[in-house]
Amino acid sequence: MTRNLRLHSHASGTMHATTLVLGAGHAGLAMSRCLADLSIDHVVLERGEVANSWRTERWDSLRLLTPNWQSRLPGYSYKGNDPDGFRDMPETVRFLEGYAEASGAPLETHTTVTSVRQRGDAFGYEVETDRGNWTARTIVIATGPCNVPSVPALAEALPAEIEQVTPNRYRNPEQLLEGGVLVVGASATGIQLAEEIHRSGRPVTLAVGGHVRLPRVYRGRDIEWWMERVGVMDETLEEIDNVDRARNVPSPQLVGSDDRRTLDLNCLSALGVELVGRLAGVRDGKAQFAGSLANQAASSDLKMNRLLDRIDKWVEEHEPNEVPGPRERFEPTRVPVSPRLKLDLTSGEIRSVIWATGFRPDHSWLNVPVFDHKGRIRHDAGVVEAPGLYLLGMPFLRRRKSSFIDGAGNDARELSAHLAAYLADWTKLAS
Repeated sequence: MTRNLRLHSHASGTMHATTLVLGAGHAGLAMSRCLADLSIDHVVLERGEVANSWRTERWDSLRLLTPNWQSRLPGYSYKGNDPDGFRDMPETVRFLEGYAEASGAPLETHTTVTSVRQRGDAFGYEVETDRGNWTARTIVIATGPCNVPSVPALAEALPAEIEQVTPNRYRNPEQLLEGGVLVVGASATGIQLAEEIHRSGRPVTLAVGGHVRLPRVYRGRDIEWWMERVGVMDETLEEIDNVDRARNVPSPQLVGSDDRRTLDLNCLSALGVELVGRLAGVRDGKAQFAGSLANQAASSDLKMNRLLDRIDKWVEEHEPNEVPGPRERFEPTRVPVSPRLKLDLTSGEIRSVIWATGFRPDHSWLNVPVFDHKGRIRHDAGVVEAPGLYLLGMPFLRRRKSSFIDGAGNDARELSAHLAAYLADWTKLAS
């Protein structure tokens, strides 16, 4: 692809591209490559640099949860000498920068989109940015699902002296106040931060809600290898009973490390992290925890064992003599007999709260009537309910791995094909 698409402009100075891709993360870059393969002229608009969120909104020690070999994008994949390792954030940024360069992606960086509207003739879109305006026949929204931390409303009831931190602003324990820390949320982010902060010498209490427990390695293979091999990650919308629930499954309790260790609630409690139930409220300076910790742990253990049963069945049917490790089962999650239900946040025991409660997308700039009653974009597997508008990179968009680096390629190929067909139909109507 050439990079001279800014020359496509109206007399008014408004620039034009057939397609605008919003976001230059892994999903936007995958779509750019697929559009280039279809000879569809396009421009990728990015508010910062390539992989902006990876470089500016991650903590210092974070590594990818997926092994290096699983970083596969259209026409590009990991070529290093550590396929079973886990990249840190600078390495991830370099990987995506290399992809953008190899693909010749037509980038407009440091360009913040402030408004997207349908054109008055109802064909195409007008896009306003802080560096000029565009028109486009089609738009691909690839800005990702993790733009704004999902902090519960009860955060407003915390005492003023409690420091509140979200994962996109957390870098390392040294930035926190000395003293105890309450980590709210026990998915991948919550357990990693709980461990790191506890090892820094600060007492940690972990409020545990719904979570997905997984071993890092099972029967000698990485759990991601197994989930790909048995078909879990390629499951499509048609194979799922409850799509909304599948799209809101917490990220699994995994950590990327050189020793491929498992990190779960048992590991944390062995270190001395205190486990309590889900944070249910804050009243008069006291945190209130639900009494469901044992049930949450038992439910997660049950689901993990169902997955392991599925793997074992696959081994028996396909590779009974080739798997190096034997069938395994893991100790049930240990929880306190009587976890505390209240914690006085005014006593000085807790100085900081980390909200590891997930993220939500920010589509406040999208001025097109495509939102449901919960503020989510209405779409059918990424085809938005507005002509020529597409969504990419969201959880379980078309298949279970949609939001992963490895999942963006398949979705981008399918959606770019749909986009090309839409443009062809429009051209026939216009002529």
